[in-house]
Amino acid sequence: MTSKLKDLILFICIIVASGYSSYAQKSEVPKNLKNTILELDGEFWKSYNSCDINTFKTFFVEDFEFYHDKGGLTSGLAKMMSSVENGLCNPENPRVRREVVEGSVDVFPLNNYGAIITGEHVFYVSEKGKAERLAEIAKFTHVWQHKNEQWKMTRALSYDHQPAPQNADKKEISLSDEILNQYLGTYQAPQTGTVTITKKDNLLEIKAGKMEAIVYPQKENLFFHKQSPLTFEFIKDDKGIISKMIVRENGQIAEEAKKVK
Repeated sequence: MTSKLKDLILFICIIVASGYSSYAQKSEVPKNLKNTILELDGEFWKSYNSCDINTFKTFFVEDFEFYHDKGGLTSGLAKMMSSVENGLCNPENPRVRREVVEGSVDVFPLNNYGAIITGEHVFYVSEKGKAERLAEIAKFTHVWQHKNEQWKMTRALSYDHQPAPQNADKKEISLSDEILNQYLGTYQAPQTGTVTITKKDNLLEIKAGKMEAIVYPQKENLFFHKQSPLTFEFIKDDKGIISKMIVRENGQIAEEAKKVK
């Protein structure tokens, strides 16, 4: 290898390393940018959940595009607002409420344009006469443009929609063996029949007929099942002894099982 070739390779390596270092530094999200986008995101979803149409439409440019994995492409702010007014915010339709999945959101700078925000969220549905229920989970990506001293959303992508894991909004806690042991035993329910509660790996296991379910503590006396919209509440009598278990499905009482042993 000639001396000139060695010098050229060395020069290229220096340039590449320098460029990479510069890129790495620029790719860091400025704190004020992240805070700005997160604040805009919060205000945007607040207007969505409350069906504040007048505020909602202020977040978009006129040639806004919305990409939905099930609904396809919606082009233009006019079509978007028509869809919202006749669908999401139509008082005759079920109401939808969105919540972000905690810890899932990231913000990235978009050079000479604005920023990108991504994350996951869940949707709750409320129908007349029924309790709100967790319905769906999805991912989102929104592109924000900073132009003329204003932030506007130019593109939004909503994708990977799936039925939400049940009780995903509930947080599991730890309970001592002493607390768990008081719930063990045999229960009798009008519809289900005999229900047996045992302990497995520091959790409660409920068996009724062919059903076997591990349930997780949300509170000292309240447990939830991760594969169905069921919760189990244990009730004490006047002497402080467990007397029954109330089973709820989507918040509605589905069964009451009396402890018999």
